[in-house]
Amino acid sequence: MDASSTSTGTSDQRPGVLQDVRSLARELRGLFHDQVGLAALETRQAGESLVWMVILGLMVGGLLLSAWLGLLAAIILTLINHGVTSPSVALLLAVSANLLLAVILGWAIRRQLPHLQFPATVRSLTPDTEKSS
Repeated sequence: MDASSTSTGTSDQRPGVLQDVRSLARELRGLFHDQVGLAALETRQAGESLVWMVILGLMVGGLLLSAWLGLLAAIILTLINHGVTSPSVALLLAVSANLLLAVILGWAIRRQLPHLQFPATVRSLTPDTEKSS
């Protein structure tokens, strides 16, 4: 009698366990779906924010450029009005200052290029042939 009740008890428990496993699987799928949906929404929001930041950055860049050109024009006019130099020399000085600044900024940009290539990641993924030899 013990054996029959044990087998009956076991068969009664199996449908409950399977049902619990199925329920858990449905809940996990639902949670995964919710997390993926949230990630998609946040990705879209981040993309829109990035677009706005680029647009606003371009506008700020345009305003800074016009301010820089206005400052150069004021310096040129001041040099000419005070008789320090002729108009052509004052313009050449302004152009030279712009070119020098462009070279300095270009050098600074060039120094940052290696960081765009993920050097540590590439190094970690590249097999070390010296150690294996």
